[in-house]
Amino acid sequence: MLGRGELPQLAKIRQAGCYTRLKTTYPAQTPVAWSSFVTGTNPGGHGIFDFICRDPETYQPDAALSRFERPKNMLAQPRVVNQRKGVPLWQPLTKAGVPSTVLRCPCTFPPETLQGRMLAGVGVPDLRGSQSKGTFYTQDRTVSAQENEQLIYLESGNDLTTRVIGPRNTRQSPPADTTCEIHARVDKAAHRLFIETGGVPARIEVAEKAWSEWVRFKFKFSMLQSVSGIARFYVRQLQPHVELYVSAINFDPAAPMFPVSSPGEYARELCENIGPFSTLGMAEDHNGLNNGRLDESAYLQHCELVVQERERLMRFELERFSEGFFFMLFDTPDRVQHMMWRFRDREHPYFNADSDPELATRIEEHYQRCDRLLAAVLDKADENTLLMVLSDHGFGSFRRAFDTNSWLWQNGLLALKDSRKPSEDLGEGFAAVDWSKTYAYAVGLGGIYLNLRGREHGGILEEGADAERVRRAIQTGMADFPDADTHRPAVRSVSRREELYSGPFVANAPDLLVNFYPGFRVSWRSAVGGFSNALLENNTRRWSGDHIVDPETVPGILFMNRAARHNHARITDLAPTILNHLGVAVPDSMEGSSLL
Repeated sequence: MLGRGELPQLAKIRQAGCYTRLKTTYPAQTPVAWSSFVTGTNPGGHGIFDFICRDPETYQPDAALSRFERPKNMLAQPRVVNQRKGVPLWQPLTKAGVPSTVLRCPCTFPPETLQGRMLAGVGVPDLRGSQSKGTFYTQDRTVSAQENEQLIYLESGNDLTTRVIGPRNTRQSPPADTTCEIHARVDKAAHRLFIETGGVPARIEVAEKAWSEWVRFKFKFSMLQSVSGIARFYVRQLQPHVELYVSAINFDPAAPMFPVSSPGEYARELCENIGPFSTLGMAEDHNGLNNGRLDESAYLQHCELVVQERERLMRFELERFSEGFFFMLFDTPDRVQHMMWRFRDREHPYFNADSDPELATRIEEHYQRCDRLLAAVLDKADENTLLMVLSDHGFGSFRRAFDTNSWLWQNGLLALKDSRKPSEDLGEGFAAVDWSKTYAYAVGLGGIYLNLRGREHGGILEEGADAERVRRAIQTGMADFPDADTHRPAVRSVSRREELYSGPFVANAPDLLVNFYPGFRVSWRSAVGGFSNALLENNTRRWSGDHIVDPETVPGILFMNRAARHNHARITDLAPTILNHLGVAVPDSMEGSSLL
């Protein structure tokens, strides 16, 4: 695209300084890589190894980025804890009196105190505590709920009464969902849905195949307690029967249930100046598209709404920025590539030759959209400004899914109760695993854990010769494992954690990391502690692009308006480079070195 002159703003930065590939982290995941960006360390120095971790007491998968701690006092508010450790670069900047504006950086929930302002990014849940759970409404009673969504059946007719589902009220017995009642009137002739929201605004009209503005709802826990959240409506169709979709309920930036900014009132200030905006970590509604509730047009409309919000945010803060560190993340390119890759890959199982040919270029068009955003940034940058534009990893096609737990079972390293087999429906959460005969198990997007005695609740492996035997069996058995259907190897290599990581948090890492060849990825079921029906199977989801492969094959990119000392940049080099430019000492914990 640079060669064809399609990214003129990036070309200006390249001409003024440099462009290089950027070595990413093991694994090449958003929270892992951005945590290494801000701390200048490998994951062993900040403790984030995956989106998903496991509890060694229960073997259950868990969210790795933050955790909620419930107080002993039932009336007190739960406390949220950021799991990312290490020294982020805004800490030494704050000590040196240099202000920072950090907007939507992953693994900043809850935001920490700094000199300046911070708005949290990936890791912020929705109001129900999930990472993006929308609600689908339909008059068709044959429809069933899909993965990670709520389903509500509408009554027949054109005058509808239903509800928007809010957070669970755990303080009542038994716990129940909070709700807000809504009324809707269908005007099929005008192709409009008129909704009395019970919130703010009180009434909206939404065209068929269009998204609404943000609506603010108040969910009551009791006469004295309530919480505010915001959502958008999408009207999928009005005939032959009505179907609509409500996005995940976001924390209301004007009054968030948990802090999403630092200082705490900063999110409200932004809301007053740029209007309501998404606070959800992954704001683009990929679940709605994955489940077929949204089509590509609706999804791309939603992506554009997110980009417009980020652009307003960026311009507002750039206008008043005068010195220090400014960070702004536009992560919609990641979501567009995840969901649209199948249209540009003729070998993808979900490729449809009859689909709209324009869909094949949506990724490139989105990159051009992002390039145009840089014009305002270049206008702001003067001769004293160090400007970096980077991605934390690259991308590729996700055609075939490898079920790591099934491989462990086939090779006698994982046992199931009562002679069961992975081809049966075993669900998630390892309920069918016989831990007394299991040596290893997989959780997360590539990680394998040994069932070690004294570490795992039902561990049987002794650290030493026994554990070494299992490690070697997995490494030699998986490397270049053949996919009979495609005549290509699925796994490039298996790395040991001690080969990849160093630092105070290595003990929290998976024991082994599977590095896939391009085109392959861990299966959806194996990632959450389950089993697929086959060891290798086609990925037939709309989520068709990915980057959880051998990180050497998906480097990020770096543009910088200064010449670099060499052309071998690592993501851990960027924090030291920024501190060096701003004249602030680099902490001893940072492993990278300045590129200047």
